[in-house]
Amino acid sequence: MRIVLQKVSEGLVDVVDEVSGEVDATFEPQRIGVGYVLLVGVEDEDGTKQVDWLARKIANLRVFEDENGKMNRSIYDVDGSVLSISQFTLYADVRKGNRPSFVKAGAPDHAEQVWHAFNDALRAQGLDVKEGRFGAHMRVSLTNDGPVTIIFDTDELGI
Repeated sequence: MRIVLQKVSEGLVDVVDEVSGEVDATFEPQRIGVGYVLLVGVEDEDGTKQVDWLARKIANLRVFEDENGKMNRSIYDVDGSVLSISQFTLYADVRKGNRPSFVKAGAPDHAEQVWHAFNDALRAQGLDVKEGRFGAHMRVSLTNDGPVTIIFDTDELGI
């Protein structure tokens, strides 16, 4: 799995209707205040091991400032929330040509299952998790705080 974590003061996602180009009224926009916006990519080899490790690591990550200005507080300490967005484009291969290849991205059925399992694992850690819509055209807006952006790649971490 690949995750881009951004520490935010706010985040929002809505869905665009592919036909009309207007906001999709069947999806209630999801909004958070302080917390993380997570862009989550899944490959076919990902499963419970990656999900559990990432959920624990992200839940306990200390990137919020304490009273001394040090990154020493977790999302729990700031009563933060998570906005999780599925994003297969994290597996873009741009080595050849000018159009990215996405062959390493997980098959949609598998990727959706793993993404939901990851969100549930974060909830099991006691976090408030809001989600985008898998496979949809989404508009994500956020205010990156810090800025703090951290990339997790379970292949590089050997998980």
